[in-house]
Amino acid sequence: MIKFFLMVNKQGQTRLSKYYEHVEINKRTVLETEVIKSCLSRSNEQCSFIEFKDFKLIYRQYAALFIVVGVNDTENEMAIYEFIHNFVEVLDEYFSRVSELDIMFNLDKVHIILDEMVLNGCIVETNRARILAPLLILDKMSES
Repeated sequence: MIKFFLMVNKQGQTRLSKYYEHVEINKRTVLETEVIKSCLSRSNEQCSFIEFKDFKLIYRQYAALFIVVGVNDTENEMAIYEFIHNFVEVLDEYFSRVSELDIMFNLDKVHIILDEMVLNGCIVETNRARILAPLLILDKMSES
């Protein structure tokens, strides 16, 4: 099960955070700082899976953005690694080559995409067309 989902830039600034288990606000800040530090300090040659406290971190870097997913010990690391890639492909399809600025200025849409893919920490959808369908309907409604 997914515990949290983070998007972070190379400077360590959180661009998106979504928690699927309750974590107090002050503990979130400490957790994010530790997670970001452990992921950013690793080289490209090192594995993208990290044992961290009582869970595992799976991360992937895309240009200046890191996507970090915290999961419990029973979750399949490769499935989450591919889920991260699928998420970025969906963002690329919607934003036509997604960038950090797209995420910053369209955070609500990024959350909608993530919510279509993950429900209560479980991956429920991976089909790009079905993920983007509600967002495209919202876009059409806002144009009229």
